[in-house]
Amino acid sequence: MGFLACGSAAFLWGLGFFFGKIALRELPVPFMVLYRFLFAAVAVLPFLPRERARFTGRDWVTLSVGALFGIPIQFLVEFYGLAHTTLAHAALMVGTMPVILAVGASMFLGERLDRVGWLALAGSSAGAGLIALSHSSSTEGEATVLGDALVILAMLVALIWVLTNRRLMDRHSPAAVSSYGLLLGTAMLLVIVVSYAGLPPVHHVSLNAWLALAGSGALCTTATTLLWNWGMTRVPASQAGVLLNLEPMIGSALSVWVFGERMGWTAWVGAGLIVGFATLLTARHSSGADATPTVQTPALIVE
Repeated sequence: MGFLACGSAAFLWGLGFFFGKIALRELPVPFMVLYRFLFAAVAVLPFLPRERARFTGRDWVTLSVGALFGIPIQFLVEFYGLAHTTLAHAALMVGTMPVILAVGASMFLGERLDRVGWLALAGSSAGAGLIALSHSSSTEGEATVLGDALVILAMLVALIWVLTNRRLMDRHSPAAVSSYGLLLGTAMLLVIVVSYAGLPPVHHVSLNAWLALAGSGALCTTATTLLWNWGMTRVPASQAGVLLNLEPMIGSALSVWVFGERMGWTAWVGAGLIVGFATLLTARHSSGADATPTVQTPALIVE
């Protein structure tokens, strides 16, 4: 059941960019991201843990800093990137996240990154470069280096959020950190978006767009958070981490099947490098042989 929960979360994350592309047909990036998290915030309320009183003042500051980087900054950058690239390119770029996490844990948490880890970093970087430089187009537009680079930048921003939340999860449950972080981040996002873009539109938004927004919020954010955190209490983080590679596979598959995307051979080679090295890095932990401790990933960072 633990693996099923983590696998279901990874599958739903793979739908995030797909729903985003549908909503972006009718809404600009700021309003699309805002509606996603408003739906997510409403959906998380019934599951909110009763742990707020245990957070110290310093904990709230740390949580707020993490929420600022993890929701408004990360998701606005990420979906501006999606607006300038194709679904497959964006999904495959997110596949670099397991390697970015491993490097971040090595640099800031003192976890050891061995030769295989550095090889995975080099291989994933090469794969991202091949994808970014390849030509790709679909019914939703063409891929650009700018869009791909923004998605990678969002993953680097997400690392800040992961590290701050990792510190908090040493003293608090992942569910409490994720839930209150989501609500804080949504409040910050609301202030930021309304301040520079105004109130989001309500009329002239189609039912398809509303369903995509509700799905991205309730399924790809709230449900994934609850499923992943529940599953992580029942299976080793190192083994569950391999399932994260379902996300880029599902995202790229949907781009081909639904949006008719066509990618060149260099993009496929790059995809193989990213997914292959990420799988190698995370699968080694499950063997227990000479492995770097896995960073437990807060659920919101993945699409």
